Amino acid sequence: MNNIITKERLDIVLNGVIKENPVLVLLLGMCPSLAVTTNGVNGLGMGLSVLFVLCCSNVAVSLLKNFIPEQVRIPSYIVIIASFVTILGLFLKAYLPLLDKALGIYIPLIVVNCIILGRAEMFASKRNVMDSFMDAIGMGFGFTLALLIIGSIRELLGAGTWFGLTVTANFMEPMAIFMLAPGGFFVLGCLIAIVNGITRYRGKQPEKAGCEGCSACQGQTGEAE
Repeated sequence: MNNIITKERLDIVLNGVIKENPVLVLLLGMCPSLAVTTNGVNGLGMGLSVLFVLCCSNVAVSLLKNFIPEQVRIPSYIVIIASFVTILGLFLKAYLPLLDKALGIYIPLIVVNCIILGRAEMFASKRNVMDSFMDAIGMGFGFTLALLIIGSIRELLGAGTWFGLTVTANFMEPMAIFMLAPGGFFVLGCLIAIVNGITRYRGKQPEKAGCEGCSACQGQTGEAE
């Protein structure tokens, strides 16, 4: 078990969730991030859909990378991704028809989602299966978390509910603009600004001063004595 979940692989997961969040840092997948996040359920559903396809396609590409000719690698990746999107679409139509109707055309468009194709080309085609799976988990969870936050904020402010439950009706009048495109852009912009602010603040933190932050004398104490 320790050989499977190593510090390096945990870093791969955290990289997709925090350092290189596909929505809030890399600014990828903006179309579904704005179009389907009118409520928390849709945001969560879209995020989990992308997570499923990303995990399956990354594993498949990593397993088949040595058998795919260099000249047709991109078309091959698209065929692999499209296969899993088809499976996902059929599952949603059969068991979650309301979610399928809400997400609409954005489920088939997962095939050309730049996050999935980008991870297949830049990561899964160069790494082993476990690393590729961990990368998919990190990127997929980061995408899901971002969409859930955006959808929850828009639903709370725009409808006064969260996952269909009334929350703010007693103390705040819902603002319908947050259910429209301008509200989506506003919420996304604020979240990106917050993430950028935190990143810059952490990057400007001064190093420890004095003996606590200095390594010049380490290993020489015994000689001095």
